[in-house]
Amino acid sequence: MADTYNPDRTDNITFSRNTDRTESEKKAENSDLKNERNKFKSEKNQKQEPAKKILVIGSSCVDIIIRVPHLPSTAEDIHPTGHSMALGGCAFNAASMIRLFSAPVTLLTPVGCGFYGEYAARELEKRGFPVPVHVPDKENGCCYCLVEPGGERTFLSCHGAEYLFDRAWLKDFPADSYDMAYVCGLEIEEPTGEELIACLEEHPRWELFYAPGPRGIFIERSRTERIFALHPVLHVNEDEATALSGADNVKDAAARLSARTENTVIVTLGSRGVYCHEKGGGTYTVPAATSDLPIVDTIGAGDAHIGAVMASLSLGFPLREALRQANIASSAVIRTAGASLTEEEFERMVTPSLSLT
Repeated sequence: MADTYNPDRTDNITFSRNTDRTESEKKAENSDLKNERNKFKSEKNQKQEPAKKILVIGSSCVDIIIRVPHLPSTAEDIHPTGHSMALGGCAFNAASMIRLFSAPVTLLTPVGCGFYGEYAARELEKRGFPVPVHVPDKENGCCYCLVEPGGERTFLSCHGAEYLFDRAWLKDFPADSYDMAYVCGLEIEEPTGEELIACLEEHPRWELFYAPGPRGIFIERSRTERIFALHPVLHVNEDEATALSGADNVKDAAARLSARTENTVIVTLGSRGVYCHEKGGGTYTVPAATSDLPIVDTIGAGDAHIGAVMASLSLGFPLREALRQANIASSAVIRTAGASLTEEEFERMVTPSLSLT
């Protein structure tokens, strides 16, 4: 029987604007929080095994975020209410969250040429991710993110070098030292997806986390079966779970997918939290974090969630607690513009609610 996760401390975390504080007070508070978190990490590392090393494979692309009053219909002219550009991509978003949790992470992401390639390279360097793979003969693409007033997003993706993969890129990395690996369905769907699957098959010791995404149903069945044969932890939203499984409800969908992967299935439910069907058959729901801040956009929410899950597990937290912390992290992401948090936003909106005992 499914149950609801109710730890001793509340899941209903509230993010406050705190507009009465001065900037100096905010900085002092953030510094104190960061020191508390670092102290916790130091004490935790003395008690437990070293954190598991995570390899994130996939795209870092440029998001062109366009805020629209509604999605346009054929031949309609509309006036966007704003636009901006930011670094995104499923792999980068997940790796960025893992890094904010201070878990050991390597981002294996190709960067091509052209305007978007140059932008991606600059932003990766700024975020502490040196560009690991240059693809000088192919341009980077971009993703047009149409954001409606309620925060929901629709993607129009122009794929480029950022979605490619070559096993030779791993030669400069200590592949055997990684404990966990992340891949996204977008890379599996690409022409080089076969190459990526073969790489994963060559490293069976990696604990694989797979996010097929909304295009998971369009991936060749043979590729999906090969991925599932690697027994990944599956991370999907409610629509993806029912589409991939053929079930008409979350519980049955998760059960069917777990039977195919022989591993845990995590289904995000938006404002209702997350449903988990564990490898051993146990099921439960972890409530969402709440906030008095408005939703800005939902770009990168799922990426942040799986990144936080992997980081928390890497640091030694049990799965239920990892899901609680991931709910907090993804809730913060949708209340800021773009797909990832800055260090200051993470320290202010996420750190206070993390497990410190």
